Amino acid sequence: MTDKQANTLHGILLIALFALSAFFIADFEWVKRLSFSPLIVGIILGMIYANTLRKYMPADWTPGIKLCTKQILRTGIVLYGFRLTIQDVYSIGLPALWVDCIVIAGTIALGMLFGKLLKMDNDTTLMTSTGAAICGAAAVLGAEPVVRCEAHKTAVAVSTVVIFGTLSMFLYPIVYRMGILDLTTQQWAIYTGGTLHEVAHVVGAGNAMDPEGSLHIADQATITKMIRVMLLAPVLLIMAVMLAKRSNGAGGGKRKIAVPWFAFGFIGIIILNSLLQSCSFIPQEGLSESVKYINSFDTFLLTMAMTALGTDTSIDKFKAAGAKPFVLALMIYAWLLVGGYVLVKILV
Repeated sequence: MTDKQANTLHGILLIALFALSAFFIADFEWVKRLSFSPLIVGIILGMIYANTLRKYMPADWTPGIKLCTKQILRTGIVLYGFRLTIQDVYSIGLPALWVDCIVIAGTIALGMLFGKLLKMDNDTTLMTSTGAAICGAAAVLGAEPVVRCEAHKTAVAVSTVVIFGTLSMFLYPIVYRMGILDLTTQQWAIYTGGTLHEVAHVVGAGNAMDPEGSLHIADQATITKMIRVMLLAPVLLIMAVMLAKRSNGAGGGKRKIAVPWFAFGFIGIIILNSLLQSCSFIPQEGLSESVKYINSFDTFLLTMAMTALGTDTSIDKFKAAGAKPFVLALMIYAWLLVGGYVLVKILV
């Protein structure tokens, strides 16, 4: 093994150690109550490291950290497909699909408009909007190779998802119990899954609304949310084409379309998982156990990617970003609350 390879491995092992620590901390009861996944804990640990000990890290380890934000990240996004099946889409019905499609398109379009009004840079605006539109941190991670922005902008986008997603996780059950919104049980499930940021937030809010599970709010909300996750791949493809056209039209030199090949892998895994789940000759108990292990490994890879992004995010970079990203996230959040409610009332 050459010195370069050894140093790269040291960087990877450092991030892996942080990721293991994130899993350990995420298992604390008070962290579980907040529904903070290892991904979120990982980026927090990475940011703490960035602002304390990062300056003492050998510079030769940096390529290993970069590898975690590139190759390992893309592998994690591909394997994320094992959480989804085409059968899930059929089980919840067409109305949920329409709500998800309009929420995603509306969130990204309005987010870009709000960003222009706030005079924000396009990369931060697009990353923040994508995270709110689709599946929180996982969507931000998926968009990062396409947008190709600085790591601290990715971290800022993730932070907005954490703040407003966590707020919703506590707010939605309170509003549900108070009966403020005139929604049926199914409408509440689709509203929750169609507007909350993270999968963990949806699960947490759904279980809080229906602790016994007799109304199946959490189940339907999670499926609605996973349909949004499934739409990540086509959104990334469209985003890649639009960014290339914008760059070429602005006279900034011809930019190749950054085809997110990992998105095709993501779709392929969804199809494979759907076929496996429908094959009667495959022992379903063994298949379920295998998929469970794959999903755990995938969460570990994504946690490594999030942690690596966090290690490149200092407080100074957050100060440079200012309050505008959070104002943007608040405006998007208002659209999700109000616009999502209107859509559910009309379409479901």
